[in-house]
Amino acid sequence: MRKSFFCTLALTISFLSNAQTIKTPPPSPPQTITQDFGISSIELSYSRPGVKGRKVFGDLVPYGKIWRTGANNATTISFADTVTVGNTKVPAGKYGLLTIPDKDKWTIIITKQLDVTNPAAYKQENDVARVDVKPMEMKEKMETFTMQFANVNPSSCELHIMWENTAVVLPISEDVEAVVMKQIDEAMNKDNRPYFQAGLYYLNNGKDLKQALAWFDKAIEQQPDGYWIYHQRANTLAKLGRKDEAKASALKSIELAKEAKNDDYVRLNEKLLDQLK
Repeated sequence: MRKSFFCTLALTISFLSNAQTIKTPPPSPPQTITQDFGISSIELSYSRPGVKGRKVFGDLVPYGKIWRTGANNATTISFADTVTVGNTKVPAGKYGLLTIPDKDKWTIIITKQLDVTNPAAYKQENDVARVDVKPMEMKEKMETFTMQFANVNPSSCELHIMWENTAVVLPISEDVEAVVMKQIDEAMNKDNRPYFQAGLYYLNNGKDLKQALAWFDKAIEQQPDGYWIYHQRANTLAKLGRKDEAKASALKSIELAKEAKNDDYVRLNEKLLDQLK
């Protein structure tokens, strides 16, 4: 009897050690999104459950209760720089993203807690920001829970949260201009001054064009064969209404671009010259 028991045990162990493991698709696959934003980035990690024939909001996801905003692990969002969520400044860091869905209003919560997977674990004193938003009805059904960044501009973007026939939008912004201007001020007090980058920022953001022109001239002193600098100098002169000088700068850019075998800048300058006729 004892011998039979040990034989059976040995066979069982042998079977388990030789058994093949089976990998199956996760029912709520995880996703991590990194979105470049402003002068830094935002990273969002969440899991994506499916509708699968169920009624979601008001049933599977109850109204008026904390929701992890996904499935499986807690949903997290990381900001590489200080941002404004709704009307609240949120310092750089990693946070939990929670929601309280309701029929006519959702509350979106940025929290210091990174492990909330059920309402009982949530502590409101850890909130960093709370934003009330109005849910919108989508015409087409979203089978898989989806979050994505949309309408991404240099200083603002939106986080869209969509599932079943419901969508909500979380506004996020960053004071990019203050950060860039501070960098420019600091950089201009150093020996290797980024004249071109500073001039380009001024040109593209509606700032002092005469200052931009002065910086492009300084950049040309640093790099006399910089055809791209002459091109932006020409754009600046054109915006100042100094057409003859703009044409001369564009022609110089074409000359240097041909020497560098850069046909793209030749075309850009030719297009600018057509506009200056």
